[in-house]
Amino acid sequence: MKREELEDLTWDWLQTVSDEVLPVLLDFSSNAFGGNLAIGLGKCSELQVFRAGHNNLSGLLPEDIYNATKLEEIALPINSLCGAISDKIVNLTNLKILDLYLNQLSGKLPLNLGKLSKLKFVTIDFNNLEGTFPASLMNCTNLVELRLGFNNFEGDISMLNFSKFSQLTKLDLWSNNFIGMFPVSLYSCRYLKAIALTGNHLEGQIQTEILSLKSLSFLTLGYNRFTNLTGTMKILMSCKSLHTLSLIGSFFGEGMPFDDGMVDFDGFQNLRLLNMAGSNLTGEIPIWLSKLKNLGILALALNQITGPIPSWLGNLPRLFFINLSYNRISGEFPKQLCRLPRFVHEPIASHVDQYEFELPTYNNVTVNQTFLQFKLSFVPATIDLSNNNIVGDIPTEIRQLHLLYQLALSSNNFSGVIPDQISNLKNLEVLDLSMNHLSGRIPSSLASLNFLKKFNVSYNNLGGPIPTSTQIHIFGCMWFFGC
Repeated sequence: MKREELEDLTWDWLQTVSDEVLPVLLDFSSNAFGGNLAIGLGKCSELQVFRAGHNNLSGLLPEDIYNATKLEEIALPINSLCGAISDKIVNLTNLKILDLYLNQLSGKLPLNLGKLSKLKFVTIDFNNLEGTFPASLMNCTNLVELRLGFNNFEGDISMLNFSKFSQLTKLDLWSNNFIGMFPVSLYSCRYLKAIALTGNHLEGQIQTEILSLKSLSFLTLGYNRFTNLTGTMKILMSCKSLHTLSLIGSFFGEGMPFDDGMVDFDGFQNLRLLNMAGSNLTGEIPIWLSKLKNLGILALALNQITGPIPSWLGNLPRLFFINLSYNRISGEFPKQLCRLPRFVHEPIASHVDQYEFELPTYNNVTVNQTFLQFKLSFVPATIDLSNNNIVGDIPTEIRQLHLLYQLALSSNNFSGVIPDQISNLKNLEVLDLSMNHLSGRIPSSLASLNFLKKFNVSYNNLGGPIPTSTQIHIFGCMWFFGC
């Protein structure tokens, strides 16, 4: 049977099913269904679960779905549904899960949404919803996860009383238009594991009361107007469960957090990701970072950091992603980076890091791309030192970085030749050495790098033939221009 015929049959069946049977669960997830949702769900008087996520559905939510009053779960993520969520949704008093993630829904949330007192999971991020945070939602005291990110919601969230959410574990307000300060009432939500406030218009300082959130492992505060970075970091260092901390684009123009007490204090011992990029921070890379033995991702790009790259970075046993691009860093490429264990040795299966972010990370911290990931292991092994003032040769010890996927050294003052040893990096997908002072020939051995997606050596002093490799020749002359 053809796919189109299967679609028609399934949705025709849905329109008539209520005349013959009374289903409790309908699951059409992860297929290729298209068009509008069929009328008829409202007649399924025993229906408790309706799932049709990961399809190509469009149009409005059918009005009669709100007549299926025994519904406990509506899951329609990753479609193209549009229009507003009807006020009639308050008829679904048994609803526990509302998942409309990644659609094209618009309009305001129903003012009486709080009448759905059994709600536990509300996932409506990545839509075009707007308006203020419905105050009645505070009556949904059973909420476990509330995800409103990447919409156009507004209002002063510091005026909301989040303390009623005694079971809340995840709060995602990422990329909206909220104003105010960090909500003090959140400190009463003792089960909170994840808070995402990046991309709003919040201001003020983080208070020590945040330490009452003993389970907090994921915190993003970026692209806001928070102040006192050093004070904030001294407080957060004591969050023993913290795994992910992103402050990208916040604390603008302040100094890199440094304090003698921070050096002596063993904080952030479980931190896996630290993102302080895009904040125009001044100063040098602080030595207290040398104690973060579980750190895997370090993103300090787009600041005004000066001084050399410290050699102790090469001693961090889990570090596999380093982005120091667009700073004013000087000195040479430290050979110690070529000994980082996560670049050198393939971990045995039992040691592969299976850590999953509590919420998806979404940051411009990789080379010319973003990542929207739940797993740490999905992030590519990267060294990005581009757009700095680094001098000297590219060390031959670079041959040890067998597991490296991305190497970006462009727009620096590297001199000497391109080391033949780069050909040992068999996993390399990005190699950007452009806009330096490299001389000599492009090593013919680079033709063996079969996975290259980006290869750029333009604007150097290179000569000789271009290596004969299908993989290298596909890039065209622009990547060699000015050699």
